[in-house]
Amino acid sequence: MKLTDEIRKSLRIRVDYTNMTDKYLGEKGISQKTLEEHKKLAKSAHAYVSGNRGRDELFMGWTELPYNQDEIVADILETAKFIRRKFEYFVVLGIGGSALGPSMAFSALCHLHYNDLPRLKRRGPKFYVEDNVDPVRMKELLDVIDIKKTCFNVISKSGATSETMTQYLIIADLLEKAGENVKDHVVFTTDASRGNLVKISKELGGVKSFVLGDGVGGRFSELSPVGLLPAAVLGIDIKAMLKGAAYMDKLCKTPDLKKNPALLSATLQYIAMKDGKNIGVMMPYSDNLRYLSDWYAQLWAESLGKNVTLSGESCNVGQTPVKALGVTDQHSQVQLYTEGPFDKVVTFLSVESYKEKSPIPHGCESIPDVSFLGGHTMEELIQAENRATAFALTKAGRMNYTILIPEINAFTLGELLYCFELQTAYAGAMLNIDTFNQPGVEAGKKATFALLGKPGYEGQKKALDGAAPDPEYIV
Repeated sequence: MKLTDEIRKSLRIRVDYTNMTDKYLGEKGISQKTLEEHKKLAKSAHAYVSGNRGRDELFMGWTELPYNQDEIVADILETAKFIRRKFEYFVVLGIGGSALGPSMAFSALCHLHYNDLPRLKRRGPKFYVEDNVDPVRMKELLDVIDIKKTCFNVISKSGATSETMTQYLIIADLLEKAGENVKDHVVFTTDASRGNLVKISKELGGVKSFVLGDGVGGRFSELSPVGLLPAAVLGIDIKAMLKGAAYMDKLCKTPDLKKNPALLSATLQYIAMKDGKNIGVMMPYSDNLRYLSDWYAQLWAESLGKNVTLSGESCNVGQTPVKALGVTDQHSQVQLYTEGPFDKVVTFLSVESYKEKSPIPHGCESIPDVSFLGGHTMEELIQAENRATAFALTKAGRMNYTILIPEINAFTLGELLYCFELQTAYAGAMLNIDTFNQPGVEAGKKATFALLGKPGYEGQKKALDGAAPDPEYIV
């Protein structure tokens, strides 16, 4: 994609917060006075994020990913070309951001029935992401791939992620039993010099590997080799993704809420949270963006759900992310959003130009309930339903705002991802929490280690045994 300044401007995503204001929501909306009162806090959050860019010890290395990966991208593109030529299947083994990111980009930028297309139309291997340890799922993956014709991208910074390493052990065993050299079928994405995958690579004689940098946490890793390698294998323009992220970064250099879409969104969400809106619904009106909501749910929940501030005070903050899909969930969830508790903010992702229009033919002229559709397009219909849902929520006094996306492509996806990452970092700074840790996740991991008998967790195993289900309370 050749990007002139004019093209970049035409692809700029924008935030329409009309339906968050008291002008349209009345007393349930945000007044200009309230927004003005939060400008100082927003400016402080912007200064904190800007002042700590690239600091690995604060896990803010992700801020520099649009700029510092030229050699890595060149290596990824060469590796992806080799994988497309040699293999018929490409499988990501990972969990959390290591799986949600690749799945999201695949859904956003590839044919919605990619794996069902003939090879000539796909121009790449069939693609699967194994992000769970459900034994049925693993067995049934093996029913649809030929392991001898598959490349496995094993993603784990530590190489100690129980779920990912379980998957690896199963796959490595099957490859060996099939007479294959494991090294020829795997690519590792891991730490530069530490961790179990580094040890395994040495044992196997040197596995092709990419590095997940020290300052890049899993949920902020899609613009690193974690997401870029799978995207490149699928033929996605990863350079355009990074340029989109860089463009959004440029837009967000200013602390001016009227010019910084990520800071504006963070401030709106912060005000809403303080007003008791503890649920954030993301509702894209595009099947391609369905899994963007999954990716965002981890980013928002794991980053903001904290029980202590940076100054050590108890807080228990965060907003629960909920996934919805327009138009589908107008027929399942919107009833609740319109007439239920006033505890939600709905974020619409609205596409201004779809890659397909799909004209609706005339017909059923004797049935007005049907015939009125003729002469329109499916693009018109989905956009009308999007506007109508936002209107209905607003009339009911429900907070909602819209992110306007000119079209879905690699550049605008890069913009969106970086915008949401910055939004999350700003919101965390406003809440005065550590946005980039996840101690609640670590507690569950350690309990799992204890239950499965990992050395060093004997004390916790004893505590867990004491907390076994009480028969008195099993009905």
